[in-house]
Amino acid sequence: MIYEFLYPLHTVFSSFNVFRYITFRTIFASITALLICLVLGRWFIEKLQKMQIDQQIREDGPQTHLVKKGTPTMGGMLILFAVTVSTILWANLSVVYIWLVLLVTVGFGLIGFLDDYRKLAVRNSRGVPGKIRLAAEIIIALFVGVVLYFKPGFSAQVTIPFFKTVLPNLGWGYILLCVFIIVGAANAVNLTDGLDGLATGPAGICFVTYLLFAYFAGNVKVAHYLQIPYVPGAGELSVFCGAFMGAALGFLWFNAHPAEIFMGDVGSLSMGGALGTVAIITKQEILLAIVGGVFVMETFSVIFQVGYFKLTGGKRIFRMAPIHHHFELKGWAEPKVIVRFWIISILLALLAISTLKLR
Repeated sequence: MIYEFLYPLHTVFSSFNVFRYITFRTIFASITALLICLVLGRWFIEKLQKMQIDQQIREDGPQTHLVKKGTPTMGGMLILFAVTVSTILWANLSVVYIWLVLLVTVGFGLIGFLDDYRKLAVRNSRGVPGKIRLAAEIIIALFVGVVLYFKPGFSAQVTIPFFKTVLPNLGWGYILLCVFIIVGAANAVNLTDGLDGLATGPAGICFVTYLLFAYFAGNVKVAHYLQIPYVPGAGELSVFCGAFMGAALGFLWFNAHPAEIFMGDVGSLSMGGALGTVAIITKQEILLAIVGGVFVMETFSVIFQVGYFKLTGGKRIFRMAPIHHHFELKGWAEPKVIVRFWIISILLALLAISTLKLR
């Protein structure tokens, strides 16, 4: 919105030409989202406390988590508000990709909101039935996949990390890949959101990484130099990623251990869905498995645990899944688990960025 109103004035005031630069708008989108979370955070927490919107703790979880009972949840609404406002203020709203990522962010956020609300209304930790929630996620992701597939100039080719000439064209299958990535990313982040700041930190790192890839993919000269797919307009997603990074940092101010607020499904589903959508639009779909390696690890720990339990008649691979609970039960303090997972996320992000040259 700021871009739409102020940049046209650069013909009168040359200093307004600065609004043309994506880097400038990305920085201020980050700052705006960060400030929104910091300024409204305390007030928002107090409102949630008055409304008794508090976290329901898993009965089969680590006993150390019982002290978290009563902590306000659904803090993801603050993240959604900060990201949406910042993106609308600083992004070029004529780019369709901005509206697609906002659609997924708000849509998945609404699904998470209904899930959180049901948990609070019924006072249990189950929420909306899994099949209904999954169906709603698939519908949104399917719409995005169809829009992208039929968008003129958008390729159905898939970029394979480390291989610059391997670009398989999936045709109609690309729509199914979009659904798998968006829904998978959303639920992977949701599974990871079990400790104070455990999902927020790695998600912020992922958005910083894709901020770079979005900028590179949207710049024809840089894209050709790095030999990555050029996606006209994708550079504007840097503004969106910057807003999400700022919102994650602002939320982490209150979500860091010991957490004063949890993001809830409204935050984790929207965050993961947005991340998957950005990965698809920037044509770095498979790279998300590296950048979001922590989320992948958490997801597979649940899949392996459940599968092994059924095959062996009750035996377990881990003491508890997702895997962060396994380390807790091994005696790791919660802050140690969190920080070590953050470190792994940073290393994976650096590995992902290195694929720009390791081709």
